Amino acid sequence: MRIRKIYRNVLAGAFALIIALPAVAGTMGLVKVQDPLLMRDGASMNVDMTLVFDALKVKSAGATVLTPMIVNGRDTLYLPTIGIYGRTSWYASRRNDRMPLGGKEGSIMRYDSKMAPIAYSQRVDYADWMNGAELVVRQADYGCAGCSKGAEMMTDLSMYKNVQYQPTFIYQAAVAEAVKSRELSGRAYVDFPVNKTEIYPNYRRNSTELAKIIATIDSVKNDEDITVTSISIKGFASPEGTYDNNVRLAKGRTTALKNYVQTLYRFRSDFIKTDYEPEDWEGLREYVVNSSLQYRDEILDIIDDPMLDPDHKDWRIKLRYPGDYNILLQNVYPGLRHSDYRIEYNIRTFSDPEEIRQMLRSQPQKLSLNEIYLAAQGLEPGSDAYNEVFETAVHMFPSEPVANLNAANAAMQRGDLVGAARYLDRAGDSPEATYARGVLAALNGDYTKGVALIEKAIALGIVDNQGILDHVREAAKFAN
Repeated sequence: MRIRKIYRNVLAGAFALIIALPAVAGTMGLVKVQDPLLMRDGASMNVDMTLVFDALKVKSAGATVLTPMIVNGRDTLYLPTIGIYGRTSWYASRRNDRMPLGGKEGSIMRYDSKMAPIAYSQRVDYADWMNGAELVVRQADYGCAGCSKGAEMMTDLSMYKNVQYQPTFIYQAAVAEAVKSRELSGRAYVDFPVNKTEIYPNYRRNSTELAKIIATIDSVKNDEDITVTSISIKGFASPEGTYDNNVRLAKGRTTALKNYVQTLYRFRSDFIKTDYEPEDWEGLREYVVNSSLQYRDEILDIIDDPMLDPDHKDWRIKLRYPGDYNILLQNVYPGLRHSDYRIEYNIRTFSDPEEIRQMLRSQPQKLSLNEIYLAAQGLEPGSDAYNEVFETAVHMFPSEPVANLNAANAAMQRGDLVGAARYLDRAGDSPEATYARGVLAALNGDYTKGVALIEKAIALGIVDNQGILDHVREAAKFAN
């Protein structure tokens, strides 16, 4: 008995397997298999290879049958066979209408010493057991067509690789703030007697409205981490009455509110800045736009007329549309008499990750975006605590591109691809954001888009020092 040998050669960069067959009656020589490929494509498994018969010799009464199979352990799927028949065997099978030696699914051809290579290709339904399977070819040699079976051999040609895409996530650092300047703002409706500018703390709803201003100031002034830098107050009057009188009222009432606050806190004289708006036409216009007034459009035309001064605007609305004017006078004008205030302050810098993590749980509003990211130091990437850092960051800075980018990365790490897409919509167009969109596309199975975006990100400056592009390309070959 002769020993079978298998030779492996690499020719012109392509994998080639040469099968050394045993000498049996009817067949002699070599069958060469080039470029074997077993690859999943979505719900299908593709089988491709090229069979070369340059050295194969089949005697007139003999035959050779090649049976490709997908094999994984005890599971086997037999693929259509190829039978090469010698001259006598070929005619015998034609005359007797015999079933091909490889079965009814097989194809047969007459042997020729100058046979051209055969491109073998099959596409079958993918099954879970095929993950990690091998492409196997069995060669059986026959002394005559169907009469005496010679030796068989099987050899592995290829193995299916189920590559899972595990991306590298690139987080972007936030720029540290030299000074953490913040502000709080609000609106108070302090009531004054008609034509008066003196504040009466217990008049109508004044105790409640003044308490709002005081509470806002106290919320930052009494915090040891905060330094108040300035307070601004702007007073507004409503459009009824003469413009000149409304200038007096707006200015005087703003000064009265400043003096009231000054007596409570003993700020220096220039600490509280003031401004005033004699008539709040912008506020009136906003209401009218969203109203169902009978003459809504006509009133807007009057408000927007650049040729009319404030007094004429008010009188024209009153005279032409008295019904709508009364609605405005009773329901809208009181709300146009308001005082807007703003407290500006600085917050101290935090640098200790543990202290920052404590602040995240209690007072995240004191932290800058850069400081929040310091809290991630020492945490396991992808852990709940790690992801919480980036969720808090995007909650505190919802319009900041860097915050949305990093939240998208954290979402992809925990498998939330829908949430990641939502964050990436607000992540800007930085190289890191382009790369993250490529990762998301690949994770969603769109490797063509993913590769294109990652290539673009590298062109924009992302450093591929971890083979990120090769990784996604490799996964794309075996994509679901």
